[in-house]
Amino acid sequence: MQDISETITKETLAGQNGDLAHARAPEIVDALNAREPADSAKLLQSLPPEKAIEVLDLPGLDSTCEILAELPQDTAVSLLSGVSDDRAADIFKELVEPLRTTLLNGLNPETRNVISGLLAYPERSAGSIMTTEFVSVPSSWTIAEVLHHIRMVERTRETVYSIFVTDPVKKTLIQAVPLRRLISGDPHASVLTAAPARKPLMISPEADRMEAARLISRYDLLAVAVVDGPGHILGIVTVDDVIDAIVEESTEDAQKFGGMEALDEPYLRISFLEMIKKRGGWLCALFLSEMLTASAMQTFQTELEKAIVLTLFIPLIMSSGGNSGSQATSLLIRSLALHELRLRDWWRVALRELPTGLTLGAILGVIGIVRITLWQTLGIFDYGPHWVLVAATVGTALVGIVTFGSLCGSMLPFILKRIGFDPASASAPFVATLVDVTGLVIYFGVAAVILRGTLL
Repeated sequence: MQDISETITKETLAGQNGDLAHARAPEIVDALNAREPADSAKLLQSLPPEKAIEVLDLPGLDSTCEILAELPQDTAVSLLSGVSDDRAADIFKELVEPLRTTLLNGLNPETRNVISGLLAYPERSAGSIMTTEFVSVPSSWTIAEVLHHIRMVERTRETVYSIFVTDPVKKTLIQAVPLRRLISGDPHASVLTAAPARKPLMISPEADRMEAARLISRYDLLAVAVVDGPGHILGIVTVDDVIDAIVEESTEDAQKFGGMEALDEPYLRISFLEMIKKRGGWLCALFLSEMLTASAMQTFQTELEKAIVLTLFIPLIMSSGGNSGSQATSLLIRSLALHELRLRDWWRVALRELPTGLTLGAILGVIGIVRITLWQTLGIFDYGPHWVLVAATVGTALVGIVTFGSLCGSMLPFILKRIGFDPASASAPFVATLVDVTGLVIYFGVAAVILRGTLL
């Protein structure tokens, strides 16, 4: 079956007037993403204005700024006037001058002021992703008046599932009432009779957007109110805004954890030079760090010349420490991101990782000893007359290296967060590189003790 996005694209660009008004907006977005910006602009123009606004309102649309640049100025302004305020603010953040100023000045004063206000909030804050298109009513209204008001303004609001009740004089937030409770309430009763007994949850506009995500997730909300100091409601963060933020944060963390800077655009859209810039810096830093491994091996050159058999287990030793460190780092980064842990919990983590590392190291150590024993006794490989001591060296070293890797990998996110860096910067390659160097020192230190007087 032919993909519907391909059908839409081909029919529209060929000049055929298909009934695109009934096509789903995400499918049209796929069609736009598959085309060059100039062709996408033509496709967008061919849609009914309501459908074009719905498409532009989706965050999954790639090259939004390039598409807007291809549109006539009045068309672009008209579409931007129709999309939700928070989405419009996101688009204006990406626009470059002079197009940004031109389109912003083309909006009506009220819309322009709202978007300018949203753009003033810090990036990644709750204020930066909130919408000002919500339903707010005074507490003096009846349920019937509120329902009538909802019917009148529904098309201009992003969501009507939560209605925010304010003090008629102070204009401060009093309650948040679910729509379903209004529908089932007495029409002649006060709107406050439908409100839950608990106070509404609120958040500051300067708070991190992931704090809004945690509130919505923990209390199963559709939206959370954003208020200023006195308690005036400035906007709301909806569950769909939170989902978009979570996807963006997760993508960035995954890219950072892979040992590179986060990409600002989809993979196929980013330029070659930008890709080199994002990956090259981290790769060079990791390469320079790995040079320490070579330096460590040079330090133990004499030991290596005396006991060549030790070199057979260097890859095993290094990878085990790096793997244990990467495991601990992954667990801690996620726990810190979800606020399951605070900076003050570092000692609890250390006390937990110490026995964990010792146990995991002991397990790997036993496996290493068994492997050397089997290879020696079955005649697969001859580790020499002191193979028992070699096995003991490998087993003991694995206990120390895995324990150190677990401690190092668990403490590094705390250190980065304490000095103001994103814990996700503690990438797996970075941890592995750090543990590689120390792993060699531990390995040869153990060998110097156990093999002294025999191979060394």
